[in-house]
Amino acid sequence: MGRFDTISFLSDYGRVDEFVGVVHSVVRQLAPEVRVIDLTHDIPAHDVRAGGLALARSAQYLAPGVVLAVVDPGVGSARRAVAVEVGGGSSYLVGPDNGLLAPAVAMVGGATRAVELAEVEYQLPAPGPTFAGRDVFGPAAAHLCNGVDLLELGPELDVHGLTPGLLPVVREEGDALVAEVLWTDGFGNLQLNIGPDEIEALGDRGAPLRRSGPHGHPPHHLRRHPDGRHRARGRLVRPGVARVRPGLGRRRARHRHRRRGRPRPRRRRRRARRRRHPGRAEGEAVRPATTIVLAVLLGAILLAATLQLVFLT
Repeated sequence: MGRFDTISFLSDYGRVDEFVGVVHSVVRQLAPEVRVIDLTHDIPAHDVRAGGLALARSAQYLAPGVVLAVVDPGVGSARRAVAVEVGGGSSYLVGPDNGLLAPAVAMVGGATRAVELAEVEYQLPAPGPTFAGRDVFGPAAAHLCNGVDLLELGPELDVHGLTPGLLPVVREEGDALVAEVLWTDGFGNLQLNIGPDEIEALGDRGAPLRRSGPHGHPPHHLRRHPDGRHRARGRLVRPGVARVRPGLGRRRARHRHRRRGRPRPRRRRRRARRRRHPGRAEGEAVRPATTIVLAVLLGAILLAATLQLVFLT
């Protein structure tokens, strides 16, 4: 048995293609007794920030071992492949040095050591540089689980030189605190870039928020005003997170009149307009087509009788 028996795997590979299964198979061959836990593979493609936030939210609950994270828009470029040690060797994080690992590293107390994954002895022969999860990151995670020392995987790096994770900064505009929604889960919960201290300065929890960003497309900007006279789009339920109800929009705006005790506005019915014909006075009835046909027939009969009388005389 090696040093670790668990790899927590996160990526933007999705489940349609074979990429996740291939990485599983590579790890299985190199470390047969290691269990791979799929954290998620539905990170939006190349969304490094979304992947870093998912790691940060999960870091304190992951089993000790190796975290394998692959959201790598710079694959095949000069970006570095790294393995980061945290907790004095209690766990390792393996992935690209593009800010993906930085939020989780910060959540667990920072990095103690880091190396660049440059030793080809611990990599698979690659026909091309576009599948680093299979050829570089997956094998490195498996070898770390087998007990290979971190420094054998490549040259040591200065931990302060690792790429940091970048997040937007909260700003104040008058009596409003403007924040950005960093992430939305499948239940409509929103994660904001607001710290607990900043929320406590706003007052009691449950204060209404106003969304001022593009309608229906995250990231949104939420504003909180103490007077509460604006439209409520969500409510703070715990520090840094807001919960919104589905269907907020035109339908809720109509129901707001009843909540305030005002009568619901009635819809105006469209009245059919009577067709007007040129040359007719207002209100004059239009002759039906049947009457016109009868008049023509009657005129023809009278004309025929008149001609018959002329010939007889």
